[in-house]
Amino acid sequence: MKTCFAIPLFAVLSTTMSTSSHLSGASTGAQQQSYFVYLGSYGQGIQGYRFDAANGALESIGLAGKVENPSWITADRDYRHLYAVSELQGNQNGGVASFAIDRKSGKLTSLNQVSSKGKAPCHASVDATGRMIVVANYTTGDAVSFAIEKNGSLSEAVSIEKAHGSGPNKERQEGPHAHEAVITRDNTRVYVPDLGLDEIRIYKIDPATAKLTPNDPPNAKAEAGSGPRHIVFDHNERYAYVMHELKPFVSVFRRDPATGALERIQEVRTIRRDFTKENTGAEIRIDAAGKFLYTSNRGEDSIQVFAIDSATGKLNQVQNISTEGQQPRGFALDPTGRFLLAGNQKSNTLVVFKVDPSTGKLTPAGKKIETPSPVDVFFVPAS
Repeated sequence: MKTCFAIPLFAVLSTTMSTSSHLSGASTGAQQQSYFVYLGSYGQGIQGYRFDAANGALESIGLAGKVENPSWITADRDYRHLYAVSELQGNQNGGVASFAIDRKSGKLTSLNQVSSKGKAPCHASVDATGRMIVVANYTTGDAVSFAIEKNGSLSEAVSIEKAHGSGPNKERQEGPHAHEAVITRDNTRVYVPDLGLDEIRIYKIDPATAKLTPNDPPNAKAEAGSGPRHIVFDHNERYAYVMHELKPFVSVFRRDPATGALERIQEVRTIRRDFTKENTGAEIRIDAAGKFLYTSNRGEDSIQVFAIDSATGKLNQVQNISTEGQQPRGFALDPTGRFLLAGNQKSNTLVVFKVDPSTGKLTPAGKKIETPSPVDVFFVPAS
């Protein structure tokens, strides 16, 4: 697979300021139980569901918003506006779409869509002020920023940060491949894992102008051939955790909040040692309490649970569990922390797991729904 997307089986319709650039419902109050779940997919739109956090039940609301191949979804902190990258295939540039969220019905009203100024956009993050969004274009490797207007719509691109170089894997690392753009909680920097260059690129952000500028230092190096894919930070942003796509491990970095620099301190294997078939790493998340880290692997088709040492930031694996499907590219913990929802892209299912708050371990909740090509899971509190 040479891009961050795979051809879907069906060409149909298809959390914490996030440690993976998703937002959580922590600010909505401890009693919040009703949410909307939006699924990014490869198809013609964003599928919506009502989610009951008391029991993990899901009820379809159908097609919530129309956009082609919405492979990643995010929103502003107040959940007024939702944004989706449009990961178009072929030679055309991708897009970024904006929507107004109806918090009563879950329906999305289109505001506008602009070019991502690059090919195969696969991730986006909104800054804490809601004034800018940063997009990662996988195929062309660009990090691109846009201003967000007062009504939630998007400006044309404000800044485009390109990269150059390659990695040792000639098939997958022939050039830069920006796979994510995660804005820090302190709203000063955005971190861009680059699968093609084996580094995490770092930029400063200016919400007033929506501009990006290179940080000093401009990047952090990962192991050659590892293919950094996604990054999350602990709640104090003292540590960063990077999930690699091309090699089955997570890297732990110590972060300097003053300079943004990352220092690698640990590598932890994700898949079983007796698994020898083809595998690619996918998603990474931290729970709302900051005690456990979760990753997914496609090939082994599993989710891994790690305990986080609060003193050192280092990881210890406590579980490896099947996602009961094929190619779990995206998953998310619900804002209450009771459930984890895993999207199995190839088998077209969304599976619900219960979360043990004391151990972080997962158990199947007995809920599985059919849905086309789910690759991202995003929660919005209902009103």
